[in-house]
Amino acid sequence: MSLGTKLHTFFNGELVGTDAEGNRYYQERREPKGRKRSRWVMYNGPAEASRVPPEWHAWLHRIVDTPPVEKKRPVKPWQKEHRPNPTGTTEAYHPPGSEYEGGRRAKATGDYEPWRPS
Repeated sequence: MSLGTKLHTFFNGELVGTDAEGNRYYQERREPKGRKRSRWVMYNGPAEASRVPPEWHAWLHRIVDTPPVEKKRPVKPWQKEHRPNPTGTTEAYHPPGSEYEGGRRAKATGDYEPWRPS
């Protein structure tokens, strides 16, 4: 986050809550005329949008009106714990045959025939 964002948050922001990762969520203190209050997140660490849990994402994008700290939403049995996107990290998935996995894969079986230009 930049110095400008920190200053804007200090002078105009009202802390609404924090998530398990330590990200802080804000909205404008005063109700502006002709529009709704702005909402934003100050990340705890590098700014990565996939680090925002679904319940806070819903609040930020006005899918729900109440922040998760005010009203706990029921957890469905199929829901999993939030995990950030690992793309570009050492934990990213690389399929067999990927250059990151040595560039070799098992021979194709069955009736697979690769295209060859004539």
